[in-house]
Amino acid sequence: MTQGGLFLTFEGIDGSGKSSQARMLADELRKAGHQVVLTREPGGSDGAEEIRNLVLQGDPDRWSAETEILLFTAARRDHLERTIQPALAAGKIVICDRFADSTRMYQGLSRGDLRGLVDQLHSLMIGREPDLTLLIDMDPDTGLSRAKGRQGAEERFEDFGPDLQRRMRAGFLALADEYPHRFRVVDGNRDIDSVAQDVREIVSKVL
Repeated sequence: MTQGGLFLTFEGIDGSGKSSQARMLADELRKAGHQVVLTREPGGSDGAEEIRNLVLQGDPDRWSAETEILLFTAARRDHLERTIQPALAAGKIVICDRFADSTRMYQGLSRGDLRGLVDQLHSLMIGREPDLTLLIDMDPDTGLSRAKGRQGAEERFEDFGPDLQRRMRAGFLALADEYPHRFRVVDGNRDIDSVAQDVREIVSKVL
């Protein structure tokens, strides 16, 4: 394993199955004897989880895009300081369900052309990219119907509708082209075990 731990992230549109894949990968790696920290964004530390409740619940127009970017960056900074960096320093594998790429998409692309602002704040306050990002690529209509089927309280972004999901999918695929050294695209339009097998094979090459 690489020196100082390994930082893996899962990205994708809502309902792509990335959270299930992150959990399955964490279980597999633990069985293989690795020390694994499974975490998520927004969230992953006490302070960041409090911010999660602010940004994922309520009316879709509750926050301006600019305010939202600041909230997500604050949550990510706390998560990085309290969870991610200590685990990596201890040589553990950190698997994170969403990271900065989601902010590049959801706030940087979906609600105006704010990508430059997202990247500026990331450079200033985070300064860390994942070692490997697994993009679970999913048909937007299927993903949205899956996401809405969960009927949870955290549906603020799903409530923006299918057009956002289509733009997000295109945006994530463009990010994979922009950062080809760390992105691997996995076809999520298959049964969960087939997707998991692809994920395992990709990660085993990195370890």
